[in-house]
Amino acid sequence: MSTIASPGVTISPMHVPDRLDADDAADFHAVVALSNAVYRAETGLDDYDTTAEELLPHWRESTDTVNRTLLARENAEIVGAVTIGHAVAEPTSAEIEVLVLPNQWGRGIEQMLVDAAEDAVRALGRHVMQTYSLHRPDPGASPLAPATGWGRISTSPLARLLGGNGYVLEQVERSSAFDLQADPAPLQRMLAEATAIAGQDYRVVAWSLPTPSHLQDGYAWVLSRMSTDVPSGGLAIDEEIWDAERVARRDQQLLDGGQTVSVVGVEHVPTGTLAAFNELVIGDDPAGVTHQYNTLVLKEHRGHRLGQIVKCANILRWRELAPHSPRIVTFNAEENRPMLGINEAMGFRPIAYAGAWQKKLS
Repeated sequence: MSTIASPGVTISPMHVPDRLDADDAADFHAVVALSNAVYRAETGLDDYDTTAEELLPHWRESTDTVNRTLLARENAEIVGAVTIGHAVAEPTSAEIEVLVLPNQWGRGIEQMLVDAAEDAVRALGRHVMQTYSLHRPDPGASPLAPATGWGRISTSPLARLLGGNGYVLEQVERSSAFDLQADPAPLQRMLAEATAIAGQDYRVVAWSLPTPSHLQDGYAWVLSRMSTDVPSGGLAIDEEIWDAERVARRDQQLLDGGQTVSVVGVEHVPTGTLAAFNELVIGDDPAGVTHQYNTLVLKEHRGHRLGQIVKCANILRWRELAPHSPRIVTFNAEENRPMLGINEAMGFRPIAYAGAWQKKLS
């Protein structure tokens, strides 16, 4: 697709600072602020805000995942950006994120960034590009449906840009919120019911990061299964390779970013292996929004209410760890009805949607 942009707009790599208080950290702070402003414009919410403190460790450490950012500048002002990330051990795809505020759309800047990202992904030798678009709950009069047939999103400027550049909407994810200040009694009842159904072959284990050494191998195994056991529509997902060392590096990135993480798992007692797990995360603001990261019940252990156990048990634990957090925000694929059914029964309510897009490079 041809690029038409305002004269004087240039694309260049963003420098990643060693410290956030360094003289050369201004661009990094600016991109974080841009990202938050774009999310708010797309959803009308501040629930997806992040901080420079949380993100810098993920840009500094590249053993497992490499992240870089390209900046669009006009007269030295940052008018847009695109991030490009890829896992080191998994060779197929790269994920991009286009960040342009509404008042800059239509000038060709967004197309310049998409083109630059595609050039960068081709240079990496990767042949699949993936990205996400955020949307408000109302899909509007001309909604877009994914290849799965589950869910709808609005036809936003970003969605039109992606479609015009050969991206296919492969999946829709629902973002839901849970009121952490609500009466915990329903969760306690759901946990008791699910525990009784699961029986004595399963027991709850819980920890806060860093992961204890005796749990690292089991945690690595269930993290690796996120790439094989979670509904992914038509997205090309490599099977991820995890070990105790990768777990420790991930833990350290989250801790270096000032985040608190609670993990609740269910151990299969006869084998001593983890069968399910759930993660809750908050930044250094104790009154900030909590984010649910990964939740999984391994395929071979489904049908025992383990998803209900890990989610209820972790929220009840979280109320003690982060009592001032107002709510939890999470994402789930629309076709993942078993997990969405648990969420709905617990009291999660939809607040936004995300479109998962993919382009296969020839």
